Amino acid sequence: MRIRIVDAFTDRPFHGNPAGVLLLEGGFPPDAWLQQVASEVNLSETAFAHPLPPGGDADWALRWFTPAAEVDMCGHATLATAHVLAAAGLAEGLIRFSARCGVLTAETTADGTITMDFPTSSLTPVAAPPAVGHALGGAPILSVHDTAAHIGDLVVELADEKTVRELEPDHGALRAFARRGVIVTAAAEDPSRGYDFVSRGFFPAFGIDEDPVTGSAHTALAPFWAQRLGRTELTGLQGGARQGLVRVTLAGDRTLLTGHAVTVVDGELLTAP
Repeated sequence: MRIRIVDAFTDRPFHGNPAGVLLLEGGFPPDAWLQQVASEVNLSETAFAHPLPPGGDADWALRWFTPAAEVDMCGHATLATAHVLAAAGLAEGLIRFSARCGVLTAETTADGTITMDFPTSSLTPVAAPPAVGHALGGAPILSVHDTAAHIGDLVVELADEKTVRELEPDHGALRAFARRGVIVTAAAEDPSRGYDFVSRGFFPAFGIDEDPVTGSAHTALAPFWAQRLGRTELTGLQGGARQGLVRVTLAGDRTLLTGHAVTVVDGELLTAP
C-alpha cells in the first residue's frame, strides 16, 4: 500500500504539521493494525481513509490515530488527506468525509488552497486547575475555557505572545491531566506580521508532547478570538520550533479552516494487515 507523509498548514516542506496518510481500497483493517501503523509512522496523527459507495452523505470514510490512541477529530490530517486525494486525481472540489465526529468537508482548489468545514467548539469558562498551572511553570493565566466533547482540550489564555513562545511546560505533569490536551494562546504582539493570535498545543496523554499545528483546536480558538477581536475572519500562528498558519472564518456553529499542504514522502508500506 502507498503511504505518504504530508506537511499540513504550510506550502513549504519541513514546516507546518506532518501527517501520515494511507488510502485503503476496502474497509478499515483491524484497529490493532491501524494503531501499529500509526505508532510506526510516529507522527502526531496518521490518517486512514477508504472510498464509500456513491449516493451517500460522504465520499470517504476517515479515521485518525496518534502513536498512542485513536482521536475523534483532527484538522491537519484531514487537510493532508484532502491534499493527497486531489494530487492523486481521486477527488476534486468538495470532498465529504465520514468520521467519528460526523461529516466533515474539505474544498480543494486549483491553486492548492484547501478549506475545511468543521463544527465550531463550545467554550465554557472554568477555573484554572492547579495541576495545569503547575505544569505551565506558573505562567500568569488570564482565562481558562473547556471545549466541546470531540475536542476535549483546555484553552488557556496567557499574558502575551512572548510568554506563549517561551513556555517550557512540564509534559510529565500534563500527561496525568485528564484532558486530550492543553492549548495555550495569546494575542499577536504585532498583527502586521500576518497573524492575529498565537497558540501552542500539548497532548502528552496521547503520545504527543507538542503538536505543531492543531486544526481541530482552531474550532475553539476561532470563537475565542473572534469575540475578543471583533472579527470573524482571523489568522492564527501555531507552534514552537515548527510552525504553521491557519486561516479561520467563524460562521456560527461551523468554523472554516484554510491552509496549504505539501507531500514530502511518498513510499510503500510493505506490511499488509
